[in-house]
Amino acid sequence: VQLQASGGGLVQAGGSLRLSCAASGRPSRYVMGWFRQAPGKEREFVADISSGGGVTIYADSVKGRFTISRDNVKNMVYLQMDSLKLEDTAVYYCAAGPIISARKNAYDFWGQGTQVTVSS
Repeated sequence: VQLQASGGGLVQAGGSLRLSCAASGRPSRYVMGWFRQAPGKEREFVADISSGGGVTIYADSVKGRFTISRDNVKNMVYLQMDSLKLEDTAVYYCAAGPIISARKNAYDFWGQGTQVTVSS
């Protein structure tokens, strides 16, 4: 599976962004996740979605503000980010793996990151 994340940028606090992850290599069979890494911090879980899209899990820090979705026809995964906060600034990565999990090592495939910067 190959993954390509896009959609990052600079946004003011309170604003919105939608990240996209284009997948190839039969991604519909995989759980898809989003992680993020801020400068000087470890990569952390943001959200994931089951292969069929029926189950979604969110980190407490983004619950109610971010929405993960997928389109298995287009082989795309999305992360809609609303009410962005300064602390959401990070490089965001999409990942694919066999099971729903918040652990980084549960994911076998990673895309390159896309930078999200939230300004005051």
